[in-house]
Amino acid sequence: MISLEALRRFGFAALLILLPGSAEAQLSASSRVAMSAKAGTREITGADTAAVSRKFPQPLTVTLASALVPGAGQLLLKQRRAAAYLALEAAGVAFYISQTRDGRRQRNLYREIANTVARASFTPNGPSGDWDYYERMEKFVASGSYDVVSGGALDPETDEETYNGTVWLLARQTYWRDADVPPEAGSAEYAAAIAFYEKRAVPIDMRWSWAGQPDAYQRFRAAISGSNSAFRSAGHTASLVIANHFLSAVDAYVSVRVRVRQNADGSLAIVGAVPIRY
Repeated sequence: MISLEALRRFGFAALLILLPGSAEAQLSASSRVAMSAKAGTREITGADTAAVSRKFPQPLTVTLASALVPGAGQLLLKQRRAAAYLALEAAGVAFYISQTRDGRRQRNLYREIANTVARASFTPNGPSGDWDYYERMEKFVASGSYDVVSGGALDPETDEETYNGTVWLLARQTYWRDADVPPEAGSAEYAAAIAFYEKRAVPIDMRWSWAGQPDAYQRFRAAISGSNSAFRSAGHTASLVIANHFLSAVDAYVSVRVRVRQNADGSLAIVGAVPIRY
């Protein structure tokens, strides 16, 4: 009849064998289970655990490998889940490239529509604007004039349906006592409002208007929305790719810290060493 001690040791050996990707899987079958026909006992020598320790990579090696290429550390440890990390990395990079490419394509499209339609009668070959500029084009049908009356002092746009008109309204509300009652032209209040307008209004060479072009305006807005969505998705994908690097590195580090120790009575124990600083 097999003794309780033999059963305990056999159960512990089975646990080591089932641990995926751990160093214990490197032990030969004869080393893991050596049962005598009579006593039903198990014998594991210290040479077995020493061999495992020699085959096990260093923590820094596998951690850096997985941080650089998810799954690389797991490959060094001969863990099957290395394939999962590598597959997630490949899929994430592929999705990121595709989403970024789509975002750029949509961006080029809305810039082209803006130049050939909204800016065509003004300065179609003028300078490209930043993101805020095209966002304003999406919200306002027209930019309005920068200087309503050419020559002399600057005369801001007063049509509040246009972008420049709203900028001038905000400037008056900010610096004048009454937005509808202008102070003297040479006053500090008037000068401050003009400075505010000059800094934020759309200049002459970047003027636009979607008047009479509703279809083009809708295509422009759709391209803006598509570009935003693609770049947003690319950002989320990049976060997942980074998380995959981090999780793979942590997994490799924790796995390599597991050791097999032979107790004085000949039994085996799994020892995890996690450095903690106080």
